[in-house]
Amino acid sequence: MDGHSITGAASASLSPTSPVSARHGLGSAIKRKRSIGGLDSSPGSGIGMDDDQSLLEPEKKRQPGVKRACNECRQQKLRCDVVQDPFQSCSRCNRLKLECKIESNFKRVGKRSKHAEMEKEIDRLRRNMQQAKAQGYVMEEDDDMTPQLQSPVANSAYSHTRNPSLMGSDEAVNSLLTLKRGGSYSIPTHYAYELETVRLTEQDVNGLFQEFFAYYHPFLPFLNPEQSPDLYFQQHALLFWSIVAIAARRYPARPSILHELAGGPLHRLLWSTVGDVPNSYFVVKALCLICTWPLPTSTTTADPSHILCGVMMKAATGIGLHRPNHTQDFSRVSVELNKDQLHDRVTTWAVCNIVAQSIGTGYGQPASTLYDWTLAIRPGEDGPFTLSPELEARLRVERFCDKVSKEMYSNASDPRGVAGDEHRAMLMRVYRREYQELQASILSQRLSPIVEVHLRAAAIHMRLAGFFDSSATPGYMDDLMGLWRAVSGFLDLLFQDSNHQILRFATNYIQQMLVAAGFALLKLLRSFFAKTTVDFERGRSLFHKTIQAIRKTSVVDNDLQWRLAELMVQMWNGARVDSTAHHDRDPTEIDDSLQLKVRCRHSMSLVFDSIWRWREEYQAQGRGTLDSLKQATNPDSANESSASSTHLDSTLMPQQNNVTSFIAGNGALTPNAHSTINAGANSMLTGIGYGSDSNYDFFDPQTWMVEGLLDFNYSLPAPLEGM
Repeated sequence: MDGHSITGAASASLSPTSPVSARHGLGSAIKRKRSIGGLDSSPGSGIGMDDDQSLLEPEKKRQPGVKRACNECRQQKLRCDVVQDPFQSCSRCNRLKLECKIESNFKRVGKRSKHAEMEKEIDRLRRNMQQAKAQGYVMEEDDDMTPQLQSPVANSAYSHTRNPSLMGSDEAVNSLLTLKRGGSYSIPTHYAYELETVRLTEQDVNGLFQEFFAYYHPFLPFLNPEQSPDLYFQQHALLFWSIVAIAARRYPARPSILHELAGGPLHRLLWSTVGDVPNSYFVVKALCLICTWPLPTSTTTADPSHILCGVMMKAATGIGLHRPNHTQDFSRVSVELNKDQLHDRVTTWAVCNIVAQSIGTGYGQPASTLYDWTLAIRPGEDGPFTLSPELEARLRVERFCDKVSKEMYSNASDPRGVAGDEHRAMLMRVYRREYQELQASILSQRLSPIVEVHLRAAAIHMRLAGFFDSSATPGYMDDLMGLWRAVSGFLDLLFQDSNHQILRFATNYIQQMLVAAGFALLKLLRSFFAKTTVDFERGRSLFHKTIQAIRKTSVVDNDLQWRLAELMVQMWNGARVDSTAHHDRDPTEIDDSLQLKVRCRHSMSLVFDSIWRWREEYQAQGRGTLDSLKQATNPDSANESSASSTHLDSTLMPQQNNVTSFIAGNGALTPNAHSTINAGANSMLTGIGYGSDSNYDFFDPQTWMVEGLLDFNYSLPAPLEGM
């Protein structure tokens, strides 16, 4: 083929009617040819031949005097008019006062990587500045407005009040002289972890983590005890500080840590993390812990556990924890999990459902659980989807609670969601048999007492439906007797000497079930049921122990647990005094006084109903003063208003052989009091209406006890320690 034919072919390929891809293909070829040569052209470089001609004549070498751009222009990919011989700086470097030079080994630096390194350097410097400020140094600006760190000695306020151990040069000399004379010198404290004003040393953190894994982690064993605190902090700050806050609830070395964290720093960290739409696997773990051991509060309306539980479940499903072997379907990048990582995600998803179910049961709300294929029970299978025996048993118990809640308290044809009497009686027979099978299966494994406590709590959750029955319901007395056995069995297990640690470090759910058991005892013992069916003295002793146990689960003075115990004591005393006016009633008469008015809070309706009655029938009638709730009240106080009652330190839990002397000492009851206590139609615990006033502004009835309608200006003693 001759040269004309080649030229014609090239011209045809560049004709205006040729395809765009063909026209652009030649340009791409030219660029590739230039890159192969390793030379970059610039204006005035001496390349005057046409691009087409250079492409068509590859055998012809380029001119040896080709110029290249300077380093600065190459970095910015700009034209350069540098002159190499004799060397003259380019106009851009002259204008910007840059060093103009040409280096054969120069390589461009990517802007993104350079900016990332600069940001890391800035963050490091900021952390150093904050640490220096925390140690007492102050910021000053010199003449050119450059921040400078000044020794704390230069500022007398810091040198005397902020951190006296930080010294300047003069003080350093004096300290050396002091050491030479045999004096002592205090080394400045190094804080390894800080959250706003909360500062912890490495020793504090190690002690707190040991406290957490020794006493709290057995309730939810899904974290790695072998992992260092620093690694938890690197995973997520909220997970780290949640562990610290939980361990600080009863940490003797520094009891002020919980108060410092709950005062705002952890609260702000929590909600800032939630506000950023968390998509971190470790945030879900932190929310599991916070929902299980929430920060102390004195009101139910200030408790965000139910809201955080919903955030926890949505965040978990958002990152695909419910489909751990298909995590890439919920991620923008491909995710490959090994066996250990897959097992950890399955375990965390199981814990999410356990926590969500306990929140639903304890707060009397529908649970946001999802029991699907991932959490299916696989007996005999050993793999990443197999849970530990403890968590598998807990999951089976919570599944049972979920079934009871959905069938008994989620009736779509009832405005309050409660199943009818006949349907509920049939369900009770079915679930009673299912519970017996579950109990036999779990107890045969000889697991920890924590699992058995939750198993007994599930029985209370099921049996509290007996308060929804009327006296005409078939098996009414049998249901009440079953409730009595469930409550007494739960309390007897908690009050064993070997289980005192469970009460001391109890989860919020165990505390709620303890309160429900106390109100159930109160209601049963002040009704017709206690006259001929059960031993009143045994019930009375259990109630005294329950009051003391609720107070011992209190974390800080005047929190919700402490207030509920005081309210329960006032109801006990008020019902005792009120019942003496109805001694002429037939003790064998069965009435509907045990029925509930509040029926929309599942099994926890008993708790909310009791508080409604306290307000409407006790406080509203003026039987008691607010001063009576300012100190621990004796449940058997003779004074109706409880104003002169004594502290409970040694008299709340009388021994069986001292019951008579205890009763005679305070004059509240006689040895035969259990045969004369009645619950009349007008007593505080009978089923009367709420009154004519229906202008209730608060949805949660517990708020009436712990918020604005009552001016609680407490100064309570510290919670009792130990059993």
